[in-house]
Amino acid sequence: MATDIKDTAHTVEAAAVMNLLPARPRLLALGEPTHGEDALLDLRNELFRQLVEQEGYRTIAIESDCMMGLVVDDYVTSGTGTLDEVMEQGISHGWGTFAANRELVRWMRAYNVRADNVRADNDGRPASERLRFAGFDGPLEITHAASPRQALTALHGYLAARVDADLLPCTADTLDRLLGTDDRWTNPAAMMDPSQSTGQSAEVGQLRLLADDLVALLDQQTPHLLVTTLRDDWDRARLYGRTATGLLRYHHWMADTSPARMTRLVCVRDQMMAHNLLAVAERGPALVHAQNAHLQRAKSSMRMGGMPLEWWSAGALVSAQLGEEYAFVATALGTIRHQGVDTPPPDTVEGLLYALPEDRCVVDAPRLATALGDTRPAPRVSPWFGYAPLDPAHLADSDGIVFVKDVPQS
Repeated sequence: MATDIKDTAHTVEAAAVMNLLPARPRLLALGEPTHGEDALLDLRNELFRQLVEQEGYRTIAIESDCMMGLVVDDYVTSGTGTLDEVMEQGISHGWGTFAANRELVRWMRAYNVRADNVRADNDGRPASERLRFAGFDGPLEITHAASPRQALTALHGYLAARVDADLLPCTADTLDRLLGTDDRWTNPAAMMDPSQSTGQSAEVGQLRLLADDLVALLDQQTPHLLVTTLRDDWDRARLYGRTATGLLRYHHWMADTSPARMTRLVCVRDQMMAHNLLAVAERGPALVHAQNAHLQRAKSSMRMGGMPLEWWSAGALVSAQLGEEYAFVATALGTIRHQGVDTPPPDTVEGLLYALPEDRCVVDAPRLATALGDTRPAPRVSPWFGYAPLDPAHLADSDGIVFVKDVPQS
């Protein structure tokens, strides 16, 4: 048995990951079981560099605000802003402070301006060869959801400049009046108290109808818009539409008082993620990085406020559409000693992998499941809420596992 398990393990490198797959996927999803560990982010950066240089990948999408991510994309593609500004304004959840995220953005910008024959205008690589950055999360935080103002007004502005005014469902002033002040949307009390949410008010009901009409108009005018505007501008307008409608739906369910309220909220979030990932996949192969639960094919679950929640993740939704063009590689850890996560029990998946001699390895998950046969490993229980161990019942649902034996303190 030990020999069989060892035969499934390989050096952590892009080639080993690709060898697990039948073909190069459009979306290669690398999960992580915890946030904020530079060792895992460094590993992600290393794999992305190899995928760029060896496999032709050109985009990375991370679990960060999709609207803020445009700031990073502008920087890495055209040098807009400074690195300090971009890290502060372009990555959500406070993750712009992580050294490995900063290094990722710095390297992407350097790659885009580095070429064998830089043109006289110093633009570096041709647009088709430049690396791109995307946030694929909604503008959501654990305490609140953003106002739809930015996305909704940007979509309206894009259309107002390019289509007959008579076709617009409303004016910018009407949107402004219905949106009201942003603090009515971002009230943190609304996350736990539905009565504090504005999401089911008459004004928001009108906004949902107008957002739907604006998105429909964008779709109806596609032939004209693709001729008269840059493709990137049209893609961004689609992002504005997805974000506006997604946020309005999220706020609607924040005001819900039924027992399914929290389940609906996590479903809406991952649906927004999935729509963003499908858009990313349209422009070529991309590496996706987020928590395992957002990327796995199996149904995701968690407890929030003592309540069990289950939902289909962004990865599950995307996999249902892309099939083999979506691949998922989970990450598992042995120890995070500075968080109280010590050596895993030997009868868990992590314990079996911890017994291997490598400090880190890529494991063929379906082959590992076959090697284990009917001997299903025990579930690991983490003493720290911030680490989510692998679920042995879903082992074969992953294309692979990246295992890191010991995570040093950041």
